[in-house]
Amino acid sequence: MIIVMSPAAAQTEIDNVVARVTGAGLKVHLSEGKVRTIIGLIGEKKLMAQLPLEAMPGVEKTIAVTAGYKLVSREFKNEDTVIDIGGILVGGANLVVMAGPCAVESKEQLLESAKIVKAAGAQFLRGGAYKPRTSPYSFQGLEEKGLELLAEAKAVTGLKIVTEVVDIQSVPTVSAYADVLQIGARNMQNFQLLKAVGKSGMPVLLKRGMAATINEWLHAAEYIMSEGNFNVMFCERGIRTFEDYTRNTLDLSAVAVLKNLSHLPVIVDPSHGTGVWKLVRPMAKAAVAGGADGLMIEVHPNPAEALSDGNQSLTPDNFQALMNEVGAIAAVVGRKMA
Repeated sequence: MIIVMSPAAAQTEIDNVVARVTGAGLKVHLSEGKVRTIIGLIGEKKLMAQLPLEAMPGVEKTIAVTAGYKLVSREFKNEDTVIDIGGILVGGANLVVMAGPCAVESKEQLLESAKIVKAAGAQFLRGGAYKPRTSPYSFQGLEEKGLELLAEAKAVTGLKIVTEVVDIQSVPTVSAYADVLQIGARNMQNFQLLKAVGKSGMPVLLKRGMAATINEWLHAAEYIMSEGNFNVMFCERGIRTFEDYTRNTLDLSAVAVLKNLSHLPVIVDPSHGTGVWKLVRPMAKAAVAGGADGLMIEVHPNPAEALSDGNQSLTPDNFQALMNEVGAIAAVVGRKMA
């Protein structure tokens, strides 16, 4: 249920409503907009039904939310969420770029990558320290050593760090180094992990599962937000279809769908979405034109020598060209580079 407070509601009236519902055993999440305050209720429907909330001073109306996701929905918050990550704003009119190698391989490789993406205008350095791979014989990442290298690259360049967390046990460790916790496609419905990152309070980049519907994806975000963490971003990275020319099928229609159903920012990853470096630039441009709030791009100083995902990684020159192109499109659609 959602409680819509009157625009003229006093703070004491809002406080009284919150006290009433929490006293009944329900959880409360406030959304304070420019005009009015929205109060989202989480808990048993029976408890909500027993409360005569519309009779309370300051309450304009109550709305029953029929979808299983509530906090994620536009019904709960009509305005776009803007997440402040160390001074970098994600959402609203801002366009952000997260770029870097698939995996942290060495100090030299990572620092060179960081300087490349920084010079081109990206705001975030992405790089995997923990690498969940399909084959147990593939490179699995440098783990905490990789996190230390990411922190060193941040100190040198000032870039914010986005890196994947793969299990509950590693959440505190990764949180100590990263600015954004990435939930990979394989873990989108790892509900205990979603709860753990929700409790962490860290900004979360939630990648879409390889075979996940948009409805399932929205519910995964609800798991994080139900723990009190509203700093959530979606990341479309392609889904598995019958097409085998590309690594995945990049679903750009998901951007428009999410923008209609949810207030959360949407990032697009055309690198994993296509798996073909020649397709990354055109799909990145399409994503920005389609309303994405940001891009996640794989960049490597020498893709031919990359330990993972070299086929979809851009060279420094190609990444600079991409940044020039998306910058031009961003200006046309009313976006500004963060």
